[in-house]
Amino acid sequence: MDLNLTGKHAIVCGSSKGIGRAAAQELALLGASVALVARNEDGLKKAQATLDTGKGQKHHIIIADFMDPKALKSKIDAHIAAHGPVHILVNNSGGPPAGTAQDATLEQFQNTFNQHLLCNHVLAQAVLPGMKATKYGRIINVISTSVKIPLKGLGVSNTIRAAVASWAKTLSMEVAGYGITVNNVLPGATDTDRLDEIITGKAAKSGKSKEDIIAEEKSHIPAGRFGKPQELAAAIAFLASPAAGYINGVSLPVDGGRTGSL
Repeated sequence: MDLNLTGKHAIVCGSSKGIGRAAAQELALLGASVALVARNEDGLKKAQATLDTGKGQKHHIIIADFMDPKALKSKIDAHIAAHGPVHILVNNSGGPPAGTAQDATLEQFQNTFNQHLLCNHVLAQAVLPGMKATKYGRIINVISTSVKIPLKGLGVSNTIRAAVASWAKTLSMEVAGYGITVNNVLPGATDTDRLDEIITGKAAKSGKSKEDIIAEEKSHIPAGRFGKPQELAAAIAFLASPAAGYINGVSLPVDGGRTGSL
């Protein structure tokens, strides 16, 4: 199986921690040079220091706020101009606060739309020329299992994540002829800061302890546990590899079997 990414250049968003950081580490282990993108400079530098350099890779950091698509575009364009074409793009950004759709404000929907769909689009447009020229491209969007079955209490997230999935499927059909694939990885309950925030919020609203909420959440997962960021990273890295060249336009749940649909 060809998993070799030596000579490939990757951009991994939200990579100062959690799934993004684990994905950057896995891609580097396979030989890719990785540009880590997030707004936390200290977190990015710490993540950069953990990346493998055994195949001569050079890793970079890009400090950017995903609430500002125009500024993000400027920084990514500058990075590509300085370091050459990007072969792998991992779109990954933290979800919005929990809450019902009926109580969400227009600003919450707009901000999340900007942060996820518009920034994904800006990044894709920036890297596609290089992918087409080299006839190798992997765009991988880290979304949520909510694109299969909406999750209770995540009204804004459910809505915008579904829009990203539809955008990705459309894009996958447009660029496949250039040797480019576009796929989505759908994390289930994964042991990250985001999950801790959701559990803390549920505990506060319900009056239950965090331990009770955790036990309840795990009871819905056939595997009986939360996922690890490294397990999501393994799926991302495979989809980024040459071995996954004929997998295109899919939404892959990595959730321990929780999602109750095919």
